[in-house]
Amino acid sequence: MIGLVAYLVFFLIVALIFAVAVLGLNLQWGFTGLFNAGVAGFLAIGAYTMAILTGPSREAVLGGYELPFAVGLLGAMLASGFAALVIGLITLRLRDEFLAVATFGIAVTIQLVCVNWEYVTGGTLGLISIPNPSRALADGPFAQNLIYLALVAVLAGLVFVGLERIVGAPWGRVLKAVREDETAAASLGKNPVRVRLEAFVLGCMLMGLSGALYVGFIGYVSPFDFLPIVTFQIWTMLIVGGSANNRGAILGALIVWAVWTGSGFVISKLVPPSVQAQSGAMQAVLIGLILVVTLLFRPRGLIGEKIAVSRHARD
Repeated sequence: MIGLVAYLVFFLIVALIFAVAVLGLNLQWGFTGLFNAGVAGFLAIGAYTMAILTGPSREAVLGGYELPFAVGLLGAMLASGFAALVIGLITLRLRDEFLAVATFGIAVTIQLVCVNWEYVTGGTLGLISIPNPSRALADGPFAQNLIYLALVAVLAGLVFVGLERIVGAPWGRVLKAVREDETAAASLGKNPVRVRLEAFVLGCMLMGLSGALYVGFIGYVSPFDFLPIVTFQIWTMLIVGGSANNRGAILGALIVWAVWTGSGFVISKLVPPSVQAQSGAMQAVLIGLILVVTLLFRPRGLIGEKIAVSRHARD
């Protein structure tokens, strides 16, 4: 029983960390219509910034100054936001599949930089011993994970509430107007390029926060943690849960991560050891099937966007 509860705590930590990234993608795609296919790249920026600011690598890069966990989180968000600003200024005039190709290429480039910039990133070996603040507050992995779960839950809750307020405010209505018809939004005095850039930067900052929380929990970061499959996972979470709905984004993260981890367990028990090396591909195929079924039968996701209907239309 204790083992099951411990696993549930671990599951919720990772699922909520993913949920923060899905909420960032939802702001970009669900509310603004930005096809960001480079999610893994911004997760990597946040993760490595966190590792460099708070981990042992700071001795080489920052002269030995030890920085607290909160500074690492803030630094990860700022680094991801700055990268998004630079990338957005270059790419956000592109549309649809052209933007997707551009952001995907940028994410691959970021991952290759992490592989080859060994002095800062540790190369293929990655960076280790990234501090987890819960270890200073409790003894034993279960108690430490409970504390980290509380931290992640609070941050995910703050992100959720903040985004709910944002999308319900005038700026959020401008996002939807730009998503639906940029020309009409521009005719009303709005600047679609600036609005798209603001949404892109804020969404990528949340992805950076997600990456930082992940490495703070795992204690290790490697460039192979941010392969394109991660972008595929996060997009699937959003589509299954329902885009343009923050509750759907969180629900999708929980469901898809449960399927991913559950299928891994089943494969380890039922599949012969000789072919278990392909278990990752099997899991990806299963997630792909779930995505296809969702698009066929629930194209708006399990909790899709709430369609506003005026009183006159109802009458």
